Amino acid sequence: MLLQLDGVSLRYGTQVLAEEVSAKVARGDRICLVGRNGEGKSSLLRLIAGEIDADGGEVVRANNLVLASLDQELPSGCRDSVYRFVAGGLGDVGLWLADYRDEPVADLQARIESAHGWDLMPRIDAVLDRLGLNAGDWVADLSGGWQRRAALARALVIEPDLLILDEPTNHLDIAAVEWLESFLASYRGALLFVTHDRALAQRLATSVWDLDRGRLTVFETGFNRYQADKEKLLEEEARNEALFDKKLAQEEAWIRQGIKARRTRNEGRVRSLQALRRQREARRDRQGRAKLSLDAGEMSGKLVAELDDVSFAYPGEAPLIRDLSFTLMRGDRVGLIGPNGAGKSTLIRLLLGELQPDGGKVRLGTKQQVAYFDQRRDQLDPEQTVLDNIAGGRESITVGGKSRHAMSYLADFLFSGVKARTRVEALSGGERNRALLAKLFSQPANILVLDEPTNDLDVETLELLEQLLLDFPGTVLLVSHDRAFLDNVVDSCLAFEGEGVVREYVGGYADFLRQGGSFATAGDRAAEKAQKPKEKPAPAPQPPQKKKKLSYKLQRELDSLPALIEQLEEEIGELETATAQPDFYQQEQALVEEKLKLLADRQAQLEAAFERWAELDQ
Repeated sequence: MLLQLDGVSLRYGTQVLAEEVSAKVARGDRICLVGRNGEGKSSLLRLIAGEIDADGGEVVRANNLVLASLDQELPSGCRDSVYRFVAGGLGDVGLWLADYRDEPVADLQARIESAHGWDLMPRIDAVLDRLGLNAGDWVADLSGGWQRRAALARALVIEPDLLILDEPTNHLDIAAVEWLESFLASYRGALLFVTHDRALAQRLATSVWDLDRGRLTVFETGFNRYQADKEKLLEEEARNEALFDKKLAQEEAWIRQGIKARRTRNEGRVRSLQALRRQREARRDRQGRAKLSLDAGEMSGKLVAELDDVSFAYPGEAPLIRDLSFTLMRGDRVGLIGPNGAGKSTLIRLLLGELQPDGGKVRLGTKQQVAYFDQRRDQLDPEQTVLDNIAGGRESITVGGKSRHAMSYLADFLFSGVKARTRVEALSGGERNRALLAKLFSQPANILVLDEPTNDLDVETLELLEQLLLDFPGTVLLVSHDRAFLDNVVDSCLAFEGEGVVREYVGGYADFLRQGGSFATAGDRAAEKAQKPKEKPAPAPQPPQKKKKLSYKLQRELDSLPALIEQLEEEIGELETATAQPDFYQQEQALVEEKLKLLADRQAQLEAAFERWAELDQ
């Protein structure tokens, strides 16, 4: 056992985030912490990490537990080299190196060696090599994906027993998300993470902690099974509460009618009723479901935009878009996918007529009403309340041609009286996204442009947003790294494949992969060309050589190899099935390592058998 929550309580003002919750983290656990926006997931992670104290109960940590956290925000303002930034994760060493921020990597290595010998050098070098980082690069110059790698290296350099990750896929493009997912799948330590990325949760999680109205329920199952089990649990809760309310109503009626005649003999029943009242008062009702609706406005023309051999480049830079021909029709739901900085936002501006192409033609449709969701949430004033941001001081707003009370409209987006009057800067990330959706959907629009709308949203709101977009009769342009969201919403993708190449693929992200799509930067293509050997003239045809006759012993070995290969493949299949089970990493560490070693040995034997078979069968 690495860590245990023993009756822990946590409050934020009057809000109860956790009430006497208990749970354990063991070696090899892969725990996904889920809950609605504003439930307190990030606060619970900070409590486990030791950054804040509990209001009650105890957090019990194993002796010499090494724990590291990966925060939501990227180190974009960091002025360190990658080497200095990663070494800074080593506690006192990091503080000591702060005085040598601008020194070259070689000088920093010499200082660490003189002060600490060779103990720390291999750890820093190993984690940089493992994550493919260049020690001399500057963190501020890295892309979002590489900054996330640097932050992960900083966390891993202390070789943690437990790694805590809060929304690790935020700000990453799809390629970086897939790299992170593969890396975490091979990570041997314990993981505790919060994510809105359902594909990531489905692949990694072996158990789920559900934080709901201050209660923490542990589901010893994968993410998909958890969702079904949670639904059953809520149905059972609703039935029990209905029975409780019925009993309470009966007792209230009985007391009102019968207590005067039997006052002395029924004091116990009166006390029982008072206890029921206190129990009902203490119940925290589950927050209702969001009711997302959208004013589709006036129907746009059938043609939204037509691009004919369009090219675009910013002055002095390589082309972002080269010779693109594409037609966007009313009702299309198109996903834009590709690395950060590839030109997705530029293409949107071309489609909406905000930019003029360097070459080719753009023809725009008529009657266009555009609503733009900005991932930076610049449309919200952080110093104003949610109510003021949406209604601007008015009591009513017009939605779909009808007047609605602003508080009633905000209640559809799960902003109660208190939350609606809360300043935006005090909201969680998911609540801010809901506030921006509320502002966006209050305006008539027949074209929706959504730039990373899924960041920080809980799973339930994500699914409601998916259904809203599927029912929306207008046009949707969606930029997202959420693979499941893309698969569920869009009917085609525009993929930025490098060197200005933008190609359309039918279907979502999974369909893009099935059709052989991939992302390649100009550097990747140049490297590929450099490594590609020059074509040589075809050699003159040689007469076929006769197959060598094997000795009796070698022939017997060759004949036995197919059976051996088949046996090894069966064993490997059984071992891979065993290691893929949700509870595999919950076993004793020695047993886990033994199984993994056996799997590696069998794979090596299979490879050797194939090589020997190819050698003998010439």
